[in-house]
Amino acid sequence: MLMTPDALPGERQQTILRLLREQGRVFSAQLAVQMDVSEDSIRRDLRELASQGLCHKVHGGALPAAVDFPPLPARHAQQPAQKHALALAAVAHVRPGNRVLLDAGSTNSAIAACLPQQQGLHVVTNAPDIALALLARGGIEVTLIGGRLDPRAGACIGAQALETVAGLRADVCFIGTCAVDADAGLWTIDGEEAPLKRALLAASSRCIAVATNDKLGTQAAYRVGGVEQIDLLVIEHDAPDAQVQAFQRRGVDIQRAAPY
Repeated sequence: MLMTPDALPGERQQTILRLLREQGRVFSAQLAVQMDVSEDSIRRDLRELASQGLCHKVHGGALPAAVDFPPLPARHAQQPAQKHALALAAVAHVRPGNRVLLDAGSTNSAIAACLPQQQGLHVVTNAPDIALALLARGGIEVTLIGGRLDPRAGACIGAQALETVAGLRADVCFIGTCAVDADAGLWTIDGEEAPLKRALLAASSRCIAVATNDKLGTQAAYRVGGVEQIDLLVIEHDAPDAQVQAFQRRGVDIQRAAPY
C-alpha cells in the first residue's frame, strides 16, 4: 500500500503524479487498491489533476500531460545536449546513397546537423530551416517540399505538401512527433500536420521516431498513427525502464542514445 486510506486528496494526487513520472501511465483500478480508496475517489483525483493540466485523463486511468510546444525557434534552444545525443544515434541508421525524408522539428534539425556529407544522400524535407542548414553544409542533395508555411511548426503543410509527398518514395523517414505512447501511438499538435505525417510514414521503407524523455507516454491533440508504423524508436540513455518495456511489449525496437 502506498499510503493510509485517510490520506488527503492532495497527498494522493502528489503520489499519482510521481507514479506518472516513473511509470508513464496509471490505472484507476490499480491506484484504488494501492491507496485503499474507492475508484470514484481516484477518478476525482485524476479529473482534478487533468483540470490543472498536470495529466491527460484517459479511459481507465491517466497519462502524463502533453508536452508544451512553443514556436520552433524557442524549441531549438531547449535540451540541445539531449537532442544532439539522439541525433548521433539516429544517423547511424542512414546508409550511403539513401533518400531520406526528414520531417520538421527541433530534434530533426539536430539530425540534419549530424547527417554524413559526401555520401550521396538525398534529403527531402518540409522544413525550410533544415533545407537551408543542409545547403550550408554541402555534399547533400536537398529537396524542399512546398506548401503553406506554418510558423509554429516551422514546416510546410497543407494540400500542396500532401500532393508532393504522395509522389515520393524514400529509404528512411525520420518522423517528427510531439508525443508518443506505447498504446495510444504517435501524436501531433496540429490538425494539418497529422495527415502529412501519415503520408511521410507511408512513403518510406523504414520509419524512425526520435523522442526526448518528456514526449514518452504522452498524447497531443491529433493522432498520427500506431507505434506499429515505426520500425525504430530512438530514446535518451536514461529513459524510464517502464516506458521502454511498454514499447517493447508492443513490438517496437528500441535504441538508447549514448549519455551526453
